[in-house]
Amino acid sequence: MEKSFSRNNEGLMKNQMMVLLPTVLIVIAFSGCFPGGSTYSPQEPAGFFSGVWHGWIAPLSLLVGLFKDGIRVYEPYNTGWWYDFGFYIAVIAGFGGIALSRKEKKKDQ
Repeated sequence: MEKSFSRNNEGLMKNQMMVLLPTVLIVIAFSGCFPGGSTYSPQEPAGFFSGVWHGWIAPLSLLVGLFKDGIRVYEPYNTGWWYDFGFYIAVIAGFGGIALSRKEKKKDQ
């Protein structure tokens, strides 16, 4: 009986590592992409696609910004309207998409 418990525990540990390792690698890889992290400057401002990316990671940026100075939800050095447009498209698509999927589920029930 102890052997079966040990095998199940080893399988669980492998599954946890298969989830934890890629998650940690992704966070490390994208940690330089947070808005306000000195990636952009007035000479090289963030553009449309940076706005889309920053909109997608806005909730994560908010959490990281609570613990690390210099990280913002919104990049201060941006191209203006195009950055804003990309940012809001991503925010609306992320949160609006969740709301639309909930409405569809309610109709089916």
